[in-house]
Amino acid sequence: MVWNNCLNFIRQNIEPQQFNVWFKPIVPVSLSESTLTVEVPSEFFREYLEGAYLDILKAALKKEMGTAARLVYVVKPVRQQPPLKYPASHGQAPVNKTISVNTFTPAGNPGPFVYPGIQRVQVNPHLNPIYNFKNLIVGECNKMGYTAGESISAAPGKTAFNPLFLFGGPGLGKTHIAQAIGIAIKEKYPELVVLYVPANRFKTQFMDAAGVKNKLTDFMAFYMKMDVLIMDDIQDLIGQSTQNALFNIFNHLHQSGKQLIFTSDRPPVELESFEERLLSRLKWGLSVELQKPDFNTRLEMLKARAFREGVREQIPDEVLIYLANAIQSNFRELEGALISLIANATLAHKEVTIELAEKITKKIVGEKQSDITIDKVQKVVCEYFNISRSDLVSKTRKRQIVQARQIAMYMSRNKINCSLSTIGSEIGGKDHATVLHACTTVADLMSTDKTFRQYVTDIEKMLL
Repeated sequence: MVWNNCLNFIRQNIEPQQFNVWFKPIVPVSLSESTLTVEVPSEFFREYLEGAYLDILKAALKKEMGTAARLVYVVKPVRQQPPLKYPASHGQAPVNKTISVNTFTPAGNPGPFVYPGIQRVQVNPHLNPIYNFKNLIVGECNKMGYTAGESISAAPGKTAFNPLFLFGGPGLGKTHIAQAIGIAIKEKYPELVVLYVPANRFKTQFMDAAGVKNKLTDFMAFYMKMDVLIMDDIQDLIGQSTQNALFNIFNHLHQSGKQLIFTSDRPPVELESFEERLLSRLKWGLSVELQKPDFNTRLEMLKARAFREGVREQIPDEVLIYLANAIQSNFRELEGALISLIANATLAHKEVTIELAEKITKKIVGEKQSDITIDKVQKVVCEYFNISRSDLVSKTRKRQIVQARQIAMYMSRNKINCSLSTIGSEIGGKDHATVLHACTTVADLMSTDKTFRQYVTDIEKMLL
């Protein structure tokens, strides 16, 4: 009754839209003497109320309860919110069972993989519960990876997708899908031992182990105990001896029917510093390229993240649509823009508006995001060399057209960071080897042929 009277007073003193957005979601919890406790959807919501509506709140409480009135907030946990299309389920971090590891007597200082004799070892899977399939927004950009991941989680090590190799540019969700598979496997098969490890950490562990007697044997024995091994950013695994260790671990796990998952910022064919025998194994199963998300996928991701932060009702749809249009590169930049927007609105006690979104977005992606596409590259190259697009994508071997075609491939690779297969499919169905050769040829000619270098410089200026 007290809070309803406060609401009636507030309703008469502010705009209806402001009242609906900022006061209707508040739920009274308890009244104890002169203290009124209310529940609000999020910390952002509470801070905004305090900044923008503190005076009217004080006036309403004083009118109903006197000068001793005190207001206490309770922030509503996200998990208790009513289910929407994309509920956020943080869950509990997966836990592995203990495993037995045979180890030798350590020489020197014991390291992370040294356990004298036979010991029971608890393996931290290093899986982040936020990276689950429920929190993954699925679109054409990642549908194949998601589908393969679900198949693997249902029968790890028993599908044709072993290893699974996920590749694509930064922020496209490779780590999310890889960890989601591990989390789903732990949910279905809690007895399996799952380990997520970045390639850099694996490399450091190997280097630590290699210099101490018997420690390298312990290192290998540890990794060969895994039922599911997920290695992130495998392009960082440089060094012949480190790759040789992974080769042996791979062979043991694969032959034992264990599941292997790798992620990379480039396809297997472009891992030029890798030993051929390891490379052939990475290509053994299924390779999936994650693409840049389309508009609908970007928008749904923003809605889901806003809900997870507890501020979905406070961010107008037109603001989310603006962000989805303004930032097209990857999920990570989108989420960063949204979190920055929420933080700025909270600290400045401002409502979330398109004007504020524009200001935040400019700081993240610059005054205007690059709109270079493969189509634009091809159009500019054709205009520069005065040829038609049909000539560019044809099989003709005329010198001028071949050069134009190679420059178009080179620009697509270096200005847009498209995969070789995508570039090839857009320029007459060429294979990745042809595109790689073209990029190498252009780079070589730029360093030796002044006229050719001018071609590339001119086209760059026309693009930008």
